[in-house]
This record gives sequence, C-alpha cells and structure tokens, in this order.
Amino acid sequence: MFHAQVLTLFPEFFDSPLNCSIPKRAIADGAVAVDCIQIRDFATGKHKNVDDSPYGGGPGMLMKAEPVVAAIREARKRQPNTHVVMLTPTGNKFTQAKALKYIEKDSITLLCGRYEGFDERIVDYVDEELSLGDYVLSGGEPAAMCVLDAMIRLLPDVLGSPESAVLDSFTEDGMLDWPHYTRPEVFEGKVVPPVLLSGNHAKIEAWRKEQAKLRIKKHKVNK
Repeated sequence: MFHAQVLTLFPEFFDSPLNCSIPKRAIADGAVAVDCIQIRDFATGKHKNVDDSPYGGGPGMLMKAEPVVAAIREARKRQPNTHVVMLTPTGNKFTQAKALKYIEKDSITLLCGRYEGFDERIVDYVDEELSLGDYVLSGGEPAAMCVLDAMIRLLPDVLGSPESAVLDSFTEDGMLDWPHYTRPEVFEGKVVPPVLLSGNHAKIEAWRKEQAKLRIKKHKVNK
C-alpha cells in the first residue's frame, strides 16, 4: 500500500475529492492510504496561533516555524521514510515524470501553506519544494489534491485498464495523447477522421503518432 500524508490547516478540504471516482476506489481497495495531519494541533498557547506577522513589516501573515516543523516531525514519526514536499510557488515544476518518481517512494508527505506563505526556515526541514505552475492559489490544498490525484491513478491496478496510465499525455517521452473520437460518426457536421473507421490498424497507429507530434508542437507554441 502506498502511503500519502497531507499537512494542512483544512483537512476537510480533501473529504469530497477523496470520496469520488478513482481516489475513492483506490482507497477502498487498499491501494493507497491518505492521512491528513492538522497543523494547528501542534500550535502552542491559548489561541493555537499558527501564523504571525513578518519581521520587517509587509502585508499578510506567515505560517510559523514551530507548529509546521512539529507537524513535519510527526509525519516522519508515522512514516519514517516519507518524502516531505512543500507546496510553494518557488518550487520545482510538477510533472508527470515527477508523479511517476513519487509513487516509487515508500511515502509522500505534502505540506500545504496558507496566508502569505511560510517562515523561510521551514525549508530546511523538507526534502523538496514543488509548484504546480506560475500562479498563486489561496492555499496549498488544491495543489496537494492535484498531486495526489496524479499519483493515485498511476498506482498498480487502480485504473480499469493497465494501458490507460501508460498512454497518458506526458508519460511516454513527454508526448501528448492523440485526439479521440466516439459515436456518433457525424456530430453537427463534424466527422470522425476516416482513417479511424478504416480498420487498418497500421494506418491508425501511424495517424495517432503523427497527431500526437502535432499536438506537442502546438502545446509548446501556446506556452
């Protein structure tokens, strides 16, 4: 079983997405266990504050080092070989290749930030910084859910067809998937490419590879 942990101030964020579709089935079948650890449980003081104003001034609040580091230590206690990933805009870009590497590990722990970010000293207690892209979210939870979903669907026997994950976009040499069509053959004047109806598997395979190449070129141009 693959173990994932999420360090968060909002564990309820994950209730719905983990109870739908592929993640729900994977958890029910014992392919993965996802545990949420409430960072606020490790805060001290009467009000259990997890944030404070930044030194030097400036807008917003920062997540304090003490409760976050304590939560990280708890995660490592539960899963000694876990790989701790801080979700932050300054991190390395998340890719399909990285998702494949993650599921080879014993455990992944995803650290979700809030407010204006983390006390910089927390970086010394994680194994990796990770970003979904060049934009800012209200917190790390949506990013963590994306990472979880990308990993879960790659686990053995999770998808209905073993070939589904192998043929995913970005899985093979960074290629995008080719266009797909289903019934009806004609929809509002738009027809299915005749080669897909030919029954000639060699021509269909050649067409699909060519279309995948065209898509990756378009993808690079549109970036």
